[in-house]
Amino acid sequence: MYRVEQLIGGVWGAGGAGGELTVLDPADGRPVGTVPVATADEVAKAVEAARETAAGWAATSAAGRAALLHEAAEAVAAAAEELAAATTAEMGKPLGDARGGVAAGVGTLRQYAELGPLRGGRTLHGDGDALDFMLPQPRGVVAAITPWNDPVAVSCGLLGAALVTGNVVLYKPSERTPVTGWLLARLFDGVFPAGVLSLLTGGAEVGAALAAQPVDVVAHVGASATGRAIAAACARTGAKALLENGGSDPLVVDAGVDPRWAAEQAALGAFANAGQLCVAVERIYAHRDVAEDFVDALVERAGALVVGPGRDPATELGPLVDRRHRDQVHGQVTAAVAQGATLRAGGVLPDGPGAFYPATVVTDCRHEMTLVREETFGPVAAVVTVDSFSEALRCAADSPYGLAATVLTGSMSHAQRAFRELPVGTVKVNAVFGGAPGGAAQPRRGSGQGFGYGPELLDEFSTVKAVHLQAPAGGHW
Repeated sequence: MYRVEQLIGGVWGAGGAGGELTVLDPADGRPVGTVPVATADEVAKAVEAARETAAGWAATSAAGRAALLHEAAEAVAAAAEELAAATTAEMGKPLGDARGGVAAGVGTLRQYAELGPLRGGRTLHGDGDALDFMLPQPRGVVAAITPWNDPVAVSCGLLGAALVTGNVVLYKPSERTPVTGWLLARLFDGVFPAGVLSLLTGGAEVGAALAAQPVDVVAHVGASATGRAIAAACARTGAKALLENGGSDPLVVDAGVDPRWAAEQAALGAFANAGQLCVAVERIYAHRDVAEDFVDALVERAGALVVGPGRDPATELGPLVDRRHRDQVHGQVTAAVAQGATLRAGGVLPDGPGAFYPATVVTDCRHEMTLVREETFGPVAAVVTVDSFSEALRCAADSPYGLAATVLTGSMSHAQRAFRELPVGTVKVNAVFGGAPGGAAQPRRGSGQGFGYGPELLDEFSTVKAVHLQAPAGGHW
């Protein structure tokens, strides 16, 4: 049982006048930790304290900031087991996946520690007696609002990029994984100067209060509705909104592919982390030539998954984050069935404690169904049968979201059409996950704006000043 504290202006235990909330293990309902809820006044004081620290941290050399980020990476790596266990206890992620999220976070911190000092401006060609250049500078105060589904990896990306570029950070982890955020903040605070990082905890009202403050950047990874609210708040304050939000990522299964292999890819994309991934496979467009065999294999794979609490090493499918979320997922499934879809696997609320939901396969779906159009964020594979690759691409592109898409095909021309025509930030061909380190994408439409991760994220947390140095009249420097 953890007791979380806030960190404001370099002081642990600050605030707490807003009451507290209790985080429950979604596998069995046991309490994991108690968490203070920041008041609007505490949020304002944290922003004021951060502003007072900003200039000193910005003046620290790039090499000095990078060295501290390297230390932070080592501290996170040393605490990997506790961070992974806390993540599993708070949101149900299988322990092996939670360890993978910590490892990804450590790798991201190390990447930014290496890249930070290498960034520079551009020298411009002007008059012979003048010097012109572009000078990158920190933006100032960054509010980082992070999600619960992969709390360490996402937080390390935003915190690492913001800090190494010279910004101070107000870190607000999700109210569903505040213990993980607190553990991470303690590790960072043990390395960085006091006041460079603050930790604010609580629910959506705390995030809203933070986004309304006069900060310079609000970086948010999470639900699209929250992202829209943050964008509106930033329009009022003048802060930059950096958003990676929800998606309803399509998977296209082309004619001629091995249906069992395609089903393995689909199961991985739809059921990993119980479907609670921004880039999870949410809707599948299967060519009629392979659809029947593909669905049979997918149903078989769904039924073979080992279901259990995330802390059990054998678990492949853990619980959803809570019962409220499970009700939302189940509601979409039952609505699709009422509209004529066919339940081929799962789709039934299990008895017993926790927020478990079975791997679910729904066929005979139509493109206009809510289950297909909207983000489900659960272990649900909705299958639409199509008659051509062109029809699949057209349906895949017709979405209010634009995060990522996957195409399984043996045709190079179809692969090229996919990555040229699909209006999403990331296109994956013949693999639902994977990619080289350092990749970055710009989500589109309802899925956000700005680069998420990669070297380009360092640019998102920086601003550029044009400098013109003219020699004095009749003289020289």
